[in-house]
Amino acid sequence: MRSMRVYVTGASGFVGGHVARALRDHKHDVRDHWVDLLDASKLRRAVAGRDAVVHVAALYSFTATARELEAVNVEGTRNVIEACRAAGVERLLATSSCATCGPVPGRQATEDDLPPHWELAVPYKRTKLEAERLVLSAGGTCVNPTTPVGEGDRAPTPTGAMIRGVATGRFRAYPRIGLNVVDVRDVALGHVLALEHGRPGERYLLGGANLTMRELFAAVAGLAGRPRPRVPVPYSAIRAGAALGLVNRNEAILARTAAYFSSAKAERELGYRPGPVEPALARAVDELVLLELARERAEPDHGQEDQADDEHAGDDVTAFRGGIGEQPEHRARV
Repeated sequence: MRSMRVYVTGASGFVGGHVARALRDHKHDVRDHWVDLLDASKLRRAVAGRDAVVHVAALYSFTATARELEAVNVEGTRNVIEACRAAGVERLLATSSCATCGPVPGRQATEDDLPPHWELAVPYKRTKLEAERLVLSAGGTCVNPTTPVGEGDRAPTPTGAMIRGVATGRFRAYPRIGLNVVDVRDVALGHVLALEHGRPGERYLLGGANLTMRELFAAVAGLAGRPRPRVPVPYSAIRAGAALGLVNRNEAILARTAAYFSSAKAERELGYRPGPVEPALARAVDELVLLELARERAEPDHGQEDQADDEHAGDDVTAFRGGIGEQPEHRARV
């Protein structure tokens, strides 16, 4: 594959940073300086002279307002598409989400599926689906990562916050669902493969291992040297917690169905080959625990354990697909 001149949006974020690095490792000429997605003129200048644009930037949040999510995820994507058209960019690859493909109760979802109607009440999910449709209609290609984990998730994203909650011993229970977890390095390589070999108008799920939350939380706790959470939380309890304001409403909606996905299409068409997820979990745990310790040491001791992080956490009630509670730091650009 010839080397391409590529502009990457969102390279300062968790997934975007790994994508930019993987593209450079594969000898592509990468430009990745930050540009506001809502500044159309600066976007046009950023993509000028590029063969391809990899649009990773997004607002990944279950606490941001619908207006904020629409501005970044939908209008920002529309601006990227228009900038590519104006500059004559040949290829557009966008980072979508597994959330636009499912989940499907009782089986692994694929690119032929759509999310259940009740989950579209979640603004993040709804705006990612709308952005994806814009890209595909414009002749671009989408990749749909499942739940990336690994080093570099310092904000952290909702997923990183979930791992931190288990690794620091705050989460002592788990919901009775599951999700697909993947090494962020595999996701980054999947972007490279999709840019080089993906077909216009297609989407490709980039996943790893389908795990129950019990299995995932046990793995994270073991890596952190913590007791594994042993109390299963039924969906009825999560829903009740949301009604009482103890659990984030959007997260409660997403806790209804296990989110399992298949990457068979990416494996077949792109040569995507994800590795085991345990090394990525270990890297994530090491980094997040160290960051948490540094943060705690920097904060004054007011004699109240975990007061800031647990203000809205409800850590015995919920921890599932993408995070926990209503904490401002979970509004992460990825």
